[in-house]
Parts: sequence; C-alpha cells; structure tokens
Amino acid sequence: ALSLLRVACGIPSITIAEFQEHIRARYGERDAERGTWPTFGWFMEEVGELASAMHGSDPKNREEEFADVFAWLCTLANINGVDLQKAIHDKYFTDGGPKGHK
Repeated sequence: ALSLLRVACGIPSITIAEFQEHIRARYGERDAERGTWPTFGWFMEEVGELASAMHGSDPKNREEEFADVFAWLCTLANINGVDLQKAIHDKYFTDGGPKGHK
C-alpha cells in the first residue's frame, strides 16, 4: 500500500542497490580518497544529528537526518566493497533471517 501511495505522490521508487550506486557515482572518488575511518567519523556525526532530530519537533529535519545516515552508510559500504542490498538479503531473507531478537 505504501508503494502505491509513493507512486501516486510522484515519489520515485528505488532499490537499495540503485541508491548505493547513485552515492558511488556522485561521491565515490572523494570517498575513496578519504578512506574508511575518516568516513566513519562523518557517519557518526550524522548519527548524532539524527539523535538530536529525533528529540526535536521538526519532522522534515528528522527525514533529512535519516537520509543522511543512510547515505553515509552507503558510502562506508562502497569504500569497503559491501553490496548492501546483497548483505541485507543474505542476512534477513535467507534461511528465515536472523534467529533470536534484541
């Protein structure tokens, strides 16, 4: 139902792989030069901004911070050779997904 609503509102539907490739095409060279640990620092900064946004009352800011965290996660995956769509599929959709819960 959410997919139909998104299409009706003109919001394009993309896969995780498509978004990860978009991040690679747009920022990949600079991200590779920066390397894993400096990039991880930027990722953690965005996680902190998300935490602040979740305590705030601005839903647009919250959306933007979720998007930023996901973009930086894709960046980390790219520079470490991880296909996020495959990793998610393998972990959560193969053999019934993870056992147990937190």
